[in-house]
Amino acid sequence: MSNIIKGIAASDGVAIAKAYLLVEPDLSYSQETTDQPEQEIQKFNDALKNSKIELTKIRNNAEEQLGADKAAIFDAHLLVLDDPEMINPIEEKIKNDKASAPHALTEVSQNFITIFESMDNEYMKERAADIRDVSKRVLAHLLGVELPNPSIIDESVVIVGHDLTPSDTAQLNKQYVQGFVTNIGGRTSHSAIMSRSLEIPAVVGTKSITDSVEQGDMVIIDGLTGDVIIDPTEDELKAYQHKRESFFADREALKQLRDEPSKTKDGQHVELAANIGTPNDLPGVKDNGAEGIGLYRTEFLYMGRDTMPSEDEQFVAYKKVLQEMNGKRVVVRTLDIGGDKELPYLNLPKEMNPFLGYRAIRLCLDQPEIFRPQLRALLRASTYGKLNIMFPMVATIKEFRDAKALLLEEKENLKQEGIEVSDDIGLGIMVEIPSTAALADVFAKEVDFFSIGTNDLIQYTMAADRMSERVSYLYQPYNPSILRLVKQVIEASHKEGKWTGMCGEMAGDETAIPLLIGLGLDEFSMSATSILKARRQIKNLSQTEMTQLADRAINCATVDEVVDLVKSKTSHA
Repeated sequence: MSNIIKGIAASDGVAIAKAYLLVEPDLSYSQETTDQPEQEIQKFNDALKNSKIELTKIRNNAEEQLGADKAAIFDAHLLVLDDPEMINPIEEKIKNDKASAPHALTEVSQNFITIFESMDNEYMKERAADIRDVSKRVLAHLLGVELPNPSIIDESVVIVGHDLTPSDTAQLNKQYVQGFVTNIGGRTSHSAIMSRSLEIPAVVGTKSITDSVEQGDMVIIDGLTGDVIIDPTEDELKAYQHKRESFFADREALKQLRDEPSKTKDGQHVELAANIGTPNDLPGVKDNGAEGIGLYRTEFLYMGRDTMPSEDEQFVAYKKVLQEMNGKRVVVRTLDIGGDKELPYLNLPKEMNPFLGYRAIRLCLDQPEIFRPQLRALLRASTYGKLNIMFPMVATIKEFRDAKALLLEEKENLKQEGIEVSDDIGLGIMVEIPSTAALADVFAKEVDFFSIGTNDLIQYTMAADRMSERVSYLYQPYNPSILRLVKQVIEASHKEGKWTGMCGEMAGDETAIPLLIGLGLDEFSMSATSILKARRQIKNLSQTEMTQLADRAINCATVDEVVDLVKSKTSHA
């Protein structure tokens, strides 16, 4: 009888192989004090040196297998080994408290780990994982213990562990490691991100996998559903082998579409673009054949730190994205902070309804000292590619005009300073407030483009907080009221010769795509991994037929009627 354990699907695919338990070695020690502190400091420095040599090898291996952006994790680890704020307290503890090197290292590193883990910030929590990984490596060298080495695996396995550190993950050989499953972690943990880069299936956060599996057990990992099957039956093995083959065949078939244009079967071209958070997302954008970037969420530059990013820091990030996109359009959204995204160093007031409060363009116009450096950085980067700038959460024409005036002022300032700025920068707004959608014909005369942010537009139109489970039934992307607003915005832009994109989740939704094609949407921006599936779907749709479908959908009474209509008209496609 097989045993099924549920976890979080972290990386797509199906893996079938024997379990390889990545068991932690015994790193316990008995000696807590020393009467030879100078010798202990020397031992500690030798362990640091050996750890650096080892980490440099792992880093180079990661760069070769995964690319420079993923190898950067180990640059962070090497920085920890050189950080005086970490190293000095350990040496002082050995010198002043006569602590043994292992004890001093454990006490100081644990102190840092506790501080970082207590922070209410995903980025800082990841720093705790970095320190834990590095200090474990140094401790192993101090104790003369070898850490597990996944790079020596030479047969097909699935890795089973409590967690996989970044250095463990970087040592996985794709040829042999079919996938991995862990007790802890989430979709945003280092190991999950790297598993997606390696394109191996992964399930994380199972809570108990290491208690349920023994070395050599046959295990199936379903990275599509989050299921892990231990000791599968013959029937389960056959079913999952078939699912695995189908997954590979589908992935290969999709790759054929990478360099194809996104066209309907009757020849209508639309643009399929990617949403990104940082320049590190660019390899996925290219691998999935994105035709541009429809949303660069710049707030990630501001998060996970104690101070504002400087103008120069921002310039470097924007320049990198524009250069690497090689002339393809890049839509950069200015700072969208507030609501569910907070910056501790801004000390914003607590609000009853933060989603309806002091956020995004409202905050930026009220605090131009925050807004101006970002505008300057964007303008400086504009000569390196095809830049479009988008203001979020615009509710009135005055807000757009005020933001544009600040931008033009900074453009003039830069020119006075002798800095070159492009004269071909598209300027648009996110349409996420019903008042803006209702006034789209007026906005269309002044903006260069619209991008519909459906995540917020739906919750504001339906007056239903998307974070509230009790009213989640009202989060209805296909509700005829939403479709009518989308139609109104697209038609208003087209009347003025402008274009409309969409960067909310709805843009990559397979039920919504036929409707959006029919409504005349010009650009669909989504997570990079959804692009090829969307391109295949669009290839099989006729715009003429989808226009008729959309016309019928906006006259439906309920969301269920719309879904049934889409299914009945596209099931043959």
